[in-house]
Amino acid sequence: MAATLKLEIVTPEATAYSEDVEMVTLPGAEGELGVYPNHVPLLTTLNPGELRVLKGGKETFLAIGEGFVEITGSSVSVLTDMALEPSVIDESAAEAAVARAQAAMKEDHGSEEVAAIQASLQKALAQLHVKRRRRS
Repeated sequence: MAATLKLEIVTPEATAYSEDVEMVTLPGAEGELGVYPNHVPLLTTLNPGELRVLKGGKETFLAIGEGFVEITGSSVSVLTDMALEPSVIDESAAEAAVARAQAAMKEDHGSEEVAAIQASLQKALAQLHVKRRRRS
């Protein structure tokens, strides 16, 4: 049996994912981060984007929001404000969120508001990317 990692993805609402996996690819703050069993311990921030899970030779994709990840040699713990599988993503709602955020970016806002609008835009774009992945 291949070595595995315990992956847990926790949002404020619930545990979104909790299984043993072969590999995890995360949208880290410094770029994409691939994690295999026996990875060096690491604590870093996450950007909104696509999280990929390899389990049993099959890849699963989730759209995740901002958060933190703690990596040990045997586990990956993700704390995030959003973790959505493609089946639960409402494409039209995500498109509307992108349009709202882009319109809001054109208005005059303070730096904190701009950061919140950018985060909202990134989360909506991550949802669209994951949802549309199967069509390409």
